[in-house]
Order: sequence, then C-alpha cells, then structure tokens
Amino acid sequence: MPQRRSHVAPSAAQSELATALAALRAELDAPTEFSAEALAEAAAEPATPGVDLRDIPFATLDPAGSMDLDQAFHLERSGSGYTVRYAIADVPAFVTPGGALDAAARARGETLYAADGTIPLHPPILSEDHASLLPDRDRPALVWTFGLDAAGSVTGTRLERALIRSRAKLDYATVQADLDAGRDSPAALLPEIGRLRLEQEAQRGGASLNLPDDEVVRRDDGTYAIERRTPLPVEDWNAQLSLMTGMAAAQLMLQARIGILRTMPQPDDAAFQTFRRQTEALGVPWTTGRYGDYLRTLNKEDPRTLPILEAASALFRGAGYVAFDGTVPADTTQAAIAAPYAHATAPLRRLVDRWSLTVALAVSQGEEVPAWVRQSLPLVPDLMRASAQRSSTLSSRTLDLVEAALLAPRVGDTFDAVVIRRNGEHGTVQIEDPPVTASLALPDQVTPGASIRVTLTAADIAKGQVSFAVA
Repeated sequence: MPQRRSHVAPSAAQSELATALAALRAELDAPTEFSAEALAEAAAEPATPGVDLRDIPFATLDPAGSMDLDQAFHLERSGSGYTVRYAIADVPAFVTPGGALDAAARARGETLYAADGTIPLHPPILSEDHASLLPDRDRPALVWTFGLDAAGSVTGTRLERALIRSRAKLDYATVQADLDAGRDSPAALLPEIGRLRLEQEAQRGGASLNLPDDEVVRRDDGTYAIERRTPLPVEDWNAQLSLMTGMAAAQLMLQARIGILRTMPQPDDAAFQTFRRQTEALGVPWTTGRYGDYLRTLNKEDPRTLPILEAASALFRGAGYVAFDGTVPADTTQAAIAAPYAHATAPLRRLVDRWSLTVALAVSQGEEVPAWVRQSLPLVPDLMRASAQRSSTLSSRTLDLVEAALLAPRVGDTFDAVVIRRNGEHGTVQIEDPPVTASLALPDQVTPGASIRVTLTAADIAKGQVSFAVA
C-alpha cells in the first residue's frame, strides 16, 4: 500500500487547527513541565557500572530524526547460528527510586507524541542526551546477549550492565534501501535473523496484524499532514529483536516468581466465528489453520485486505499488565506473541520497562530484587492503564482534528472510498486520498470490501468531526 501525504493548505484552517490542538492538550491534563529537582536529577551523571563493551560496534535503528534511542544492536554469525547483542538504555541507573524524577515519570507513564510537540516521560536532557544511545558517545546500558541456532531458536541468554559506544544512528528507510541494494550495513544480518524469528513466531502460533498506520506529522513550515504507511520489512525484522528480549525478560520474571507481564487473552470462540463470517463475506474465507497463519497469507495489494485486517483487530483486544510477587498469575501469555512477554526495551519512553529491567537484571545476576520494586510493583498496572488511556485519547482526537482541517476546504467534494466494516445500517469507510477513515450510513447492498464514492457534507475543525454521505 503506497505512502500518501495530505497537507493543510488554507491559513484559516491552520490557525483553527492549532487552537484545537492546544485545547486538546489542556483537556488531557498531561504534565508538561518538570520540577527543578527532577531536572537536577536528570542532569546528574550516574556511576559507570558493568563491563566495558565499547569495542562492540553497536548501532541503533529508529524512525528518522529520533533522539530518544532506547535500543542498539550488534549481529554476528556464530558457527551455524548467530550471536545477537541487544543493548537497552540503562534508565534504572539514572532514576533514583522515590526521587523527584521517579515521581515525575510515574505521573506521566509514557511519552506522548502530540502533533504540536512531544510530552516526554523524562526530561530531554536525559531521554535525548545523557541516557540515549546516541552514536560516538559512551553510554551505560543493559546488554542482552542471545545465542541463536541455525533456525533462529534461542539457545542461551545473558544480561549484564555494561558501558557501550554506538557507532551508527540508522533509520528505517535508509537501511531498507541499503539492504535492497545489497550495500554494506550494520544491519546486514537483520533480514536473515528477522525472518528466522518470524518463522519461530509462526511455529509458536503467534499473529501479527500489520495494519497501515495513520500518522499525523508536522512539516517544517508549520503545516500538518496525515501520512499513511505500511511498515517496511526492516521494521518487522527489527521488532523481532525486541520481542525476543521481552520474552527473555518474562522468563526471568517467571523463574523468580516476581515481575510484571504484558498479557493479552486468546480470542474466544464467538470472536473467531465472527471473524470467519467476515472473511467469507469479503470473499477471502479463513477456513483452516491458525488465524496468524491466515493473516500472513493475505495479499497486501488486494483491496479486500484492509477490511480483513480491520475485522481482525477485534482479535487483538484486552492487552494489559499483570504484576505478581510470590504467586505466578494463572494466565501469563500474550496471545498474539503466543508466549509470556514483558515490556523491557523502551525505558526512555515507557515507565513499566524500568521495573521489568530491574527485576530481570537482579534475577540474571543472582541478586535480590530491590525492595523499592516489591513495594511499588502493584501500583504499576494502574499507572500504565491511565497513561495508555491518555495516549489513546490524544492519538484518536488528534487524528480527528487534523482530518477535519484537511477536509474543511473540500465540503461538497466527492471521494473514492473502500468499505472496511459494517454494523447494521452504518459502516466505516477508508477514503483513498486524503487518507481519512469515516463513518456513514450505507445502502443495504453495500458490503465490506466494496469500492464506493462518498461526498463530504460537513467538516468542523474545532470538534474534529466530519460527515459523509454515499454519492
């Protein structure tokens, strides 16, 4: 599916949109300022712990322009298999439990990416400088070392504190182009290892949704755009390194009977039956095998794929956090990953990862889990639930506002659209260009997957509302 951009052109729409986005920030009641005490703690340099791994040529791989670099990797062959080193920013080394910086992070829960600026989990001096795994700078890190066999299965795991020095700050688009062209890259082995790990996922019964992303971006000239893009293959391969690490962290927690897991229930029979009926209606029936295997067979160029993926999103619901100490939860599995899993690779941007990494490090080193972890662990699921709700509201409302601003000058115009789902008399359609999702009343004969023409009847920027009718 091609990448598209649409821009807010009229100055009146831009001005009204900026006002609406500022009002949204105020409604969220998200903390935006850090206390002087928190800023002082963030600026302090921690002791340099652990082994010296600065001779390992780590590299980071992120969206272009990112500065909060949580992970760095180094990949090499080892006999018939591989050695994967995965360094995570050592945020626990910077944050004093119970201090002002800790309190500020707990109030936020995660970094919020607003259209008109980022609301960071930690002060930028920490998240984009002192703790970020920027190139050519010595940085403390928590380094996982994985041994993989020829099939990509993990044969050994080690976690240790270390001092590292990244050599390259890579971005997805450039790396994909280098790999496609056969040019040398620190990520040269990533396709090979990534595909093997994807096969491991398939064998476990895991499933990936891979819906196109609608992202709001702000251009240098101050205008806003909605960019729809399907993740590049290199993003899927890179994600497998993070998933492998999260599963390893979960195993250490379960071994010690203390930690916090990211869980998601298996879809029930009713959800599966509904999805089967939807695939039949779209003419691409899921008849045999596991739903993850079915999703992997879908043709991305088929216009029916987007409605199928939208329908499948109902199978990926109910994710949450489960904290435990002494008694292992009855259900420890993240159903889409098909294994126990923990968030442990993004501590600069997500609060829970600091607890996961601290527990995993203590267990791996044969040490006692710190008392502050045991005392605060039960609080973390609620902190993350609140931050997730705030982030979801920000993302959905921001998209609504920018969509309305993009469309405001085009009331009365007609657009090509695809029906992605239907609920009674109403349905949801995906506009071709600009990339907008909208709800409207549908004629009885229109089914998911159908291509139709719709007319824009109203657009309210302040409310973030648009209205369409079938043309």
